[in-house]
Amino acid sequence: MPAKNHLFLSNETLLHTLCREVRECLTQNILSFWWDNMLDTERGGWYGQMTGEGRIEKNAPRGAILYARLLWTFSAAYRVLGDSAYINAARLTKDYILEHFIDKEYGGTFWSVTADGQPLDTKKQFYAQGFMLYGFSEYARATGDEEAMRIAVHLFDIIESRAWDHDYGGYIEACARDWQPIADMRLSDKDENYPKSQNTHLHIIEPYTNLLRAMREARINNDELRMKVKDIIEIFCTHILNPKTHHLDLFFDMNWTRRSTTESYGHDIECSWLLHEAALVLGDKAVLNKVEPIVRDVALASEKGLQPDGSMIYEGEPDGSHFDCDRHWWVQAEAVVGFFNLYQHFGDEKALGKALRLWRYIKDRLIDHEHGEWYWSICGDGSVNLDDDHAGFWKCPYHNGRMCLELIERIGTMF
Repeated sequence: MPAKNHLFLSNETLLHTLCREVRECLTQNILSFWWDNMLDTERGGWYGQMTGEGRIEKNAPRGAILYARLLWTFSAAYRVLGDSAYINAARLTKDYILEHFIDKEYGGTFWSVTADGQPLDTKKQFYAQGFMLYGFSEYARATGDEEAMRIAVHLFDIIESRAWDHDYGGYIEACARDWQPIADMRLSDKDENYPKSQNTHLHIIEPYTNLLRAMREARINNDELRMKVKDIIEIFCTHILNPKTHHLDLFFDMNWTRRSTTESYGHDIECSWLLHEAALVLGDKAVLNKVEPIVRDVALASEKGLQPDGSMIYEGEPDGSHFDCDRHWWVQAEAVVGFFNLYQHFGDEKALGKALRLWRYIKDRLIDHEHGEWYWSICGDGSVNLDDDHAGFWKCPYHNGRMCLELIERIGTMF
């Protein structure tokens, strides 16, 4: 390992500037946008959609992913920054979820509710169960709230009892409301209908890691959770990682037969740092020694998506027959963290340069400096994408907010 103190001190001014800029972006551009524009003071909670052209759709459905991510983001912002306004936002989100999203008959969370808070799509997508766990575990970390911890543990138990495949390992995608099998398991219309996916596993290891950290901070032991974090790390290393390309394959049959060739560069770089985080929090030296070379291999593979302007495109086919050249907001945010992680833990100065070039692209092109928040994407032709939401079911302050919070925390530990 490099001499970290010397390495970081040589870049001290640069890193402090980066920390100041992302903090300003988080507080004055991202979080302020949500509080000022998306809060529904009449029906409670948050509006379900603002179009790319800036129109609030007050009667739009409200998604579990949006609400879970809002809960995580404002909880984490309070934990890191200490502003009481953020915990107030987290608390009202928590209360709305408990009142409207949690299924009081069968347990778990609905996929969506109406603008009036009535159940709409009642399927149980395990991606959504994972994100609710992520939000509640972070609220527990931020506040010590015992109810939030109980709900997070309850959601862990639901995922393990309802989604775990005892024959081949891993987690299925979805069930019906009453946990019976469901024919259409897709996360969205853009996804393929297979029973297992990289995306769901990525967003189960993410909340499980956070729950493990929250329980450790609360001095609560959970050997089953530790075992499951270790199991999912092994699943990524054995089944989801493509050993030939070092990209993550996206869809699988129950027996882990690979069913997709598409390379998702944003998921690659996001997984590289989330997998590393899981191994670090687990604290198992043998697991960490196995994971760290993979972390670097996956990050290197993701660089296929990097462009001359410093940005990262969305996805492509390995034979070059297709590339989606849009620069999505979440891909840029996750790439900043992923490359910074390589600098922080492996002393990779070139990776720091990649992170800084991505941040420069974000500042110059993706941040909506007039209205707040970030655009959904910059199209391949360089135009701003106004067709997709500015805020909504999938467009939340989680990827970009987390990028800012990660850098604030990481840089804070370096000096």
